[in-house]
Amino acid sequence: MNIALLGYGKMGKEIETIALQRGHHIVLKVDETNAHTIQPEHIKKADVAIEFSTPHTVIKNINMCFDAKIPVVVGTTGWYDSILDIEKECLQQNGTLFYASNFSLGVNLFFKLNTYLAELMNKYPMYDVEMEEIHHIHKLDKPSGTAITLANQILSNIDCKKQWSITQGNPETLFIKDIREGEVPGTHIVKYHSNIDDIEIMHKAHNRKGFAQGAVIAAEHIKDKKGIFTMSDLI
Repeated sequence: MNIALLGYGKMGKEIETIALQRGHHIVLKVDETNAHTIQPEHIKKADVAIEFSTPHTVIKNINMCFDAKIPVVVGTTGWYDSILDIEKECLQQNGTLFYASNFSLGVNLFFKLNTYLAELMNKYPMYDVEMEEIHHIHKLDKPSGTAITLANQILSNIDCKKQWSITQGNPETLFIKDIREGEVPGTHIVKYHSNIDDIEIMHKAHNRKGFAQGAVIAAEHIKDKKGIFTMSDLI
């Protein structure tokens, strides 16, 4: 399979390594040095594009893939306010979109655990809940897309929480503490606490390999397909 990498930073390079190990070919690498020159015709030599750029360039890249009629896997976060417009455009153009806030198998199992725990904890209002996420200093969006997914799962199941925020104070608000330090790949913690005890679940990534492997498997999944896909289609 021929792959175009839209975003060739640390994640892009990790994806390249995994893709080559799985027998694929990288036919295009786009980074800040050549992004302004890339047109839809440049992407057409790929079977699938994998997009890990920035929140500022991701929508342009997605639309360019739709124009080129090339399936696109999107790992960039920080653009989900436009998701309905993007999904509509994908369907109108008979395109292919696979997006996820996190492509790690472990994180997606963590999502399942988080939902189940929130369902249980809703019966016990003596426990308050908050979250913490830690990422490397280069990450542009906060909170992380993964944290937002976790938060929305909690909001769907904990009746006393009405919205999430990175600002602490309102008891009806799920507080997300966002930390940027060093080169941390990603740590997410959900904490339930009462006057008696605490319950915590955590996912801690040791490196970027899990994200990269999931993205390549997603690309393999959508080759020659049409429509909109997420990690639930793989797990």
